[in-house]
Amino acid sequence: MPNGMKLEGSHVILVPVDFSEHSRSALLWACEQARGLDAHVVALHVVHDPADAPGYYTKAGGKIEPMEEVAEKMMHRFIKATGKKLGEKKFFKKRLTTKLVVGIPVSRILEVAKKVGAEHIVMGSQGRTGLKRLLLGSKAEQVVRMAHVPVTIVKIKGK
Repeated sequence: MPNGMKLEGSHVILVPVDFSEHSRSALLWACEQARGLDAHVVALHVVHDPADAPGYYTKAGGKIEPMEEVAEKMMHRFIKATGKKLGEKKFFKKRLTTKLVVGIPVSRILEVAKKVGAEHIVMGSQGRTGLKRLLLGSKAEQVVRMAHVPVTIVKIKGK
């Protein structure tokens, strides 16, 4: 997506991903929908500072690397593995864009949705309920409440 601008003449589906199986299910679902709609999919990862090491992620073995570099590598691996599950690399090359931004996830998801002209947001959900949801909050629920476009929550089949 050139200069982070809107994708002209195309329907856009924004899919925030955290590299979990929940977000993989959402991305796969969005790609299936996009294929039928001739839409473009933007996979977004929001890099969020860990409180104990702002600006850095600690990898196995204690090596500290800039979080944006680590997130970029993780996004590449995530998209490659998801493409294999979808079974259509051509779709990914032609209709999928990845985007990494730094910030607070919910607000950045909403900002990017507006910036790219998303007509739909698709998110995975871990399906937490009760006390866990109350204490941890739900990014998906916050996006549903605050978004100005339709939001679809996708759960892993059978869970």
